Amino acid sequence: MGWVAIRQLGPATTRLAWSHAWKVREEMRSHREELWFEIPRRRGFVNITPEVEEVVRSSGIREGLCLVNSMHITSSVFVNDDESGLHDDFDRWLEELAPHEPTDAYKHNRTGEDNADAHLKRQIMGREVVLAVTGGRLDLGTWEQVFYGEFDGRRRKRVLVKVIGE
Repeated sequence: MGWVAIRQLGPATTRLAWSHAWKVREEMRSHREELWFEIPRRRGFVNITPEVEEVVRSSGIREGLCLVNSMHITSSVFVNDDESGLHDDFDRWLEELAPHEPTDAYKHNRTGEDNADAHLKRQIMGREVVLAVTGGRLDLGTWEQVFYGEFDGRRRKRVLVKVIGE
């Protein structure tokens, strides 16, 4: 433990930080769980905030980060407001950007699949979120909730939740 220079800002200015890396490594823990979803429709949004909060609680980690990551290439995890009109707007907007039909408009669908639009929608909405954990709870802003977005449903898919901290 001691003072270490992080970087030299100029000939006479050095930024210092208290280093306690050995202590962090000693107390750093990680906790991993999977959440599984099977959305009965092709597209849908599910508020998974309560499930993610439960994983954080069960981890026992008080301060750290929580990664929430869709483990499938046609689904997404994102943070936004839990308001049905907004979800309808997302669905309409995504369908305008990457319509499901005509399926033959996508080269990917020449492989025999019909889900090229779902890959594009996932790319737009994102793969994962990283959330702060403070005092053993998700540190979300006002109205922020965690969502699973499905763009090619009707089969089981998983979401990884990994909490890292002390």
